Amino acid sequence: MNSINDISVKKELLKQMLGVILENRKQRFEEVIKFRTKYITIVLEDIFQSHNASAVLRSCDCLGIQDVHIIENRNEYVLSDNVALGSSKWLSINKYNHKEQNTIKTLNKLKNDGYRIVATSPHKNDCKLEDLSLDGKFALVFGTELEGLSDEVIENADEFVNIPMYGFTESYNISVSAALSLHYLSEKLRKSDIDWHLTEEEIIDIKLDWARNTINRADVIEREFLKARR
Repeated sequence: MNSINDISVKKELLKQMLGVILENRKQRFEEVIKFRTKYITIVLEDIFQSHNASAVLRSCDCLGIQDVHIIENRNEYVLSDNVALGSSKWLSINKYNHKEQNTIKTLNKLKNDGYRIVATSPHKNDCKLEDLSLDGKFALVFGTELEGLSDEVIENADEFVNIPMYGFTESYNISVSAALSLHYLSEKLRKSDIDWHLTEEEIIDIKLDWARNTINRADVIEREFLKARR
């Protein structure tokens, strides 16, 4: 995470870092950042199959979803590189694994940040994916492959959504469920009049992280930059 708080300082640091990045990579940054959003975010609760979680990250990157929240109550998420294909370094991944109540901590943080908690689970009060309101930021929460979402999520969710199925199988694979949901909702969001774009500071923070993940020994450049400002 970026520890610099002053936006003008962030801008200076970003300018310096971009100065050592190839022009085609800088151009790619500009192309991709235009479609990034934090309006929709994803929460993965206790996913124990790493290839499924990694596939979700890949979908998030492809569809412009910047933030991913990973809850590790019992299962630790381990990146599957051959599935994620490097997507994790372009995302803002937040892990919650320090306390027993990681699920509650995650949901409370998201609510405090203005997100509606939308549980992807059948429920008596659920709605179909196409009927989910886009009025207000929201976090889609996905549970474990076998057990689904925890009681904590069900009890604290603001809304419930399900993806229609017409076959014999009772549920989608979690990575498929996330991809279907994100594709439909992100396309619908971009076609709406809602301002889903990043703020100026969010853009700078994300570009800084991208630069850090692109440049060899970026930490040295950052230390020298901060030392020169003292």
